[in-house]
Amino acid sequence: MYLTAFSFILSRNFHLLSHNNMKRLKCLLLSTLVAVLPACKINAQTSSEDLTKPRVIVTCDPELDDLNSLIRFLLFSTDFRVEGLIYASSQFHWKGDGQGTKWWVPGREYSRNGINYPPMESWRWAPDERFIDDAVDAYAKVYNNLKIHNTAYPTPEYLKSKVRVGNIEFDGDFSKDTPGSELIKQVILDEKPGPVFIQAWGGASTIARALKSIEDIYSDSENWKAMKEKISNKVILSLSGDQDDTYARYIQPFWPDIKNMEMGNINVGLAYNAQLRTSEENKVFYSPKWMQENIRSKGAFGELYRVWGDGKQMVKDDKFDFFGFTGKTVEELKAEGYVVWTGLQPAGSFLAEGDTYCFLNLIDNGLRAHENPTYGGWCGGRTTLPDDIKAKPRMEQMAYLKEHFPLPDFTAPIMNGLAARMLWSVSSDYKAANHYPVIDGELAMSGKPGETLKLKYKVTDPDKDNITVKWWQYCSSSTYPGKVSVDNPASANTTFTIPADAKAGNTIHLILEATDDGSPQLNRYLRLIITVK
Repeated sequence: MYLTAFSFILSRNFHLLSHNNMKRLKCLLLSTLVAVLPACKINAQTSSEDLTKPRVIVTCDPELDDLNSLIRFLLFSTDFRVEGLIYASSQFHWKGDGQGTKWWVPGREYSRNGINYPPMESWRWAPDERFIDDAVDAYAKVYNNLKIHNTAYPTPEYLKSKVRVGNIEFDGDFSKDTPGSELIKQVILDEKPGPVFIQAWGGASTIARALKSIEDIYSDSENWKAMKEKISNKVILSLSGDQDDTYARYIQPFWPDIKNMEMGNINVGLAYNAQLRTSEENKVFYSPKWMQENIRSKGAFGELYRVWGDGKQMVKDDKFDFFGFTGKTVEELKAEGYVVWTGLQPAGSFLAEGDTYCFLNLIDNGLRAHENPTYGGWCGGRTTLPDDIKAKPRMEQMAYLKEHFPLPDFTAPIMNGLAARMLWSVSSDYKAANHYPVIDGELAMSGKPGETLKLKYKVTDPDKDNITVKWWQYCSSSTYPGKVSVDNPASANTTFTIPADAKAGNTIHLILEATDDGSPQLNRYLRLIITVK
């Protein structure tokens, strides 16, 4: 195995020898082996991986909503090929180099809200920070239960082998290679099939470093243009904002063809203060009662998950993390030096999962959003906007999408899905929890304008629950511009007539949604793509 790794590295970097770059190549060999050797120990895991699943690398900083999103991500790790779990920095969190070096960037937290701190050695980072390791440790405690409900859960050992430390020293600094950037580089350069979805829940400096290292090593080679094009087609970024400006400063100008995963027309609240913006019907999912019954009471993951008034802080005495306090008013917190930028919520309420948006469209719910950026999923997808709308601010673009391409309210399926998997984590009996319905049938059909197609699907439930089905059109995915419906939207066996005005090549995306009556209630989808002949 080790010789194979050396052969792989030499084959990719032989041109460096002709450039008298032996020292550089030795460093590359050593750093790449650091990344590949852990994988040698878990070959049995990777040899049987499902190549249809999206490959995902997560980089995240120690913000409390990153922790919550990571817990959900691990509970849904059945749906991904997890390639990396990497500690990252951002403008909100960075460790420092431990050498007394001081850092300061204009306009950051420490120079806003009436604060004007001098340059400092670190910012909002615990000396022994290990929130990713804590989450994986919690996963290990519940793994034996999880695999009873879904055998596709990766082993804790596999997940631990994917944990790395990235560029965490300073906000936006990507001047050095790190174990995290080397892992990303290794995955970018490998020959495994499928795109790689690289996520920045914090800053993108570790991702930027991986790309910069590739550029430094290969940009003088004869095949650099083709190599850069191949990488640009392989990598898909999912950014929770540009939290350290490295996307704007390096990635976008130097790698302009690398795509970002679309998250348009989002109608589910998961960010801070989501309960203030949700509908009356959905407020139950953010309430202390629901959170306690479905999340907080569910074992190791429930104990780790952050909610309002939980008595915790990600970093001790962090004046920006006031969320764990109970019984104190905004004025009292401010008097103690806390920066209170939002109103307080009842103890036990939903707090935040602001980075879950980055992977919602990768979850295997049947919408197949990761297959094509125009398909869309729980987070919407890429929609071609009219030129006059493109020129408008982002908020106006979102308003246009909601008006012209409305999506169903996915709040209940998304929150119930988390609740179900939390229950799996504490249930050693398969029958003690609910599981997803199953839909079998054609994913693609074709026909001429005016032709009637027979839609015949088998919908079952592993728990023998009653199932309700409905058909609906994913409008933003369809290239046929009109609205359509099947003859009986409440039946899995019905007919659909292709509109007479449909043009050859038009596509119509129909979604069959199945919902069980278990607890918590679960949904499954099937996307049927009809192409007009």
